[in-house]
Amino acid sequence: MTIPDQVTALAEERGRARVNKDFVRSDQLRDEIAVAGWVIKDTPEGYSLTQAPPFGVTAHLGALVDQYAQSIPGTTVVLVIVDGWPEDTRMSLIALLEHVPIGVKVLVFDCGNVDGAGVVVHELAQNHPDLVEFHFAHTLAELGWASVVNAAVAITSSDFFAVMDLSTIWEGEALTPILDAFQDPKVALSGWRGVNVDVSQDWREFGSATAGDVDAVLGYFMVVRGSVAREIGPDPKAKFYRNADMEWSLAIRAAGHKVVIPEGELPLRQERHHGYHDSEPSYRDKQSKKTYDRLLQKFRKSPEILHQVDAHGN
Repeated sequence: MTIPDQVTALAEERGRARVNKDFVRSDQLRDEIAVAGWVIKDTPEGYSLTQAPPFGVTAHLGALVDQYAQSIPGTTVVLVIVDGWPEDTRMSLIALLEHVPIGVKVLVFDCGNVDGAGVVVHELAQNHPDLVEFHFAHTLAELGWASVVNAAVAITSSDFFAVMDLSTIWEGEALTPILDAFQDPKVALSGWRGVNVDVSQDWREFGSATAGDVDAVLGYFMVVRGSVAREIGPDPKAKFYRNADMEWSLAIRAAGHKVVIPEGELPLRQERHHGYHDSEPSYRDKQSKKTYDRLLQKFRKSPEILHQVDAHGN
């Protein structure tokens, strides 16, 4: 298909903006190109333009929230963030859709249609009415993990809000045992894997936790009471997922809520965690450290929020 002249003009203007280091304008122009139905990618030679896939693209998270605020109902909503890896996307979502209880909404945020992963999401959505898809022009690194999660929370009105990593594969129905933990009204967060702060190491380490009260739940699969998620979200400064799940967990504990892991093994397994192993190392390590440093600054002086520490920090 011939590229429209106005799209080429936008691409050329974007190139000039990048040369002038006007990245705000560059991003605006990329969004305009996306709205026109095209995708621009930077190349060593300049740029390439390809026709957009057969689904709508939302330019900004704010625009999504403005349009769909608390519009997605359901007792439970499970958010899956897609940032590439189309085959893993297909495997993880098919397993989830096969085993998730009837009536649970699977909310998929596709960030940038990286390597065609968004097309996979769209194909699956055609045959699964409980899969709700949204596609964004920006990648996850550009949007930020916490901002994506907070936007997803903002468009739901569910009793429970779950976040699941693509590396998590369902081999059976894993949600009900977690939801059972919320029969205790003090419980605000539960999930698959928990960790505890090692206070003997001055909070520099977290150790794996057994069932029961824990300090934090990891983001492989975590479920938050909806009312709490809408009140206490992950810190918007968290661009990368790593340590952001623990920071969020501790914020929930600091507000006086319980965080628990259910008894027994859940029918889940983990495949390759691309979010960690295949992220650009310097970006991953820099953003992870920023979040952990912020976590320490917020909570290390308040050891009483931990489930096994008394008011004296013992």
